Amino acid sequence: MYGDSGREIGFDDRVLTHLQIVIGAKLRRHESFFLSWKDDPAVGSGRSSIWIAPSIPLFFTFSRNAHPTINREWLDELSISSNTTQGLFLSNEPGAETPAPRSRV
Repeated sequence: MYGDSGREIGFDDRVLTHLQIVIGAKLRRHESFFLSWKDDPAVGSGRSSIWIAPSIPLFFTFSRNAHPTINREWLDELSISSNTTQGLFLSNEPGAETPAPRSRV
C-alpha cells in the first residue's frame, strides 16, 4: 500500500521481497526516488511511477509466509538503478526466463 490514500500496488512475493530490501535501504539513508514498473496488460500495458520518500507511508503485504531466496545480482541491479535520475526501475530478474515483473493493479 502506498501513502495515506491506501492505494494498493500488487507484485508477487518474490518481486516484493526484493523491492522491500532495496526501498528499505534507500529510506534508511533518507533518500527519495521514483519507483517505476511496467503495468500488466490487463490494466493497459503502460508504465507507472510513484515517488518514494521517508515521509510517505508504505505497507508491504505478502501472500505467503515463506521467504523467497534472495538473488544478490538482482538486488545489485535494482540498487544501481535506484541511484539514477530515472530512479528504481523494476527490471527482469537476472537468470530468470520470465518477463519483467508487472503490477497487478
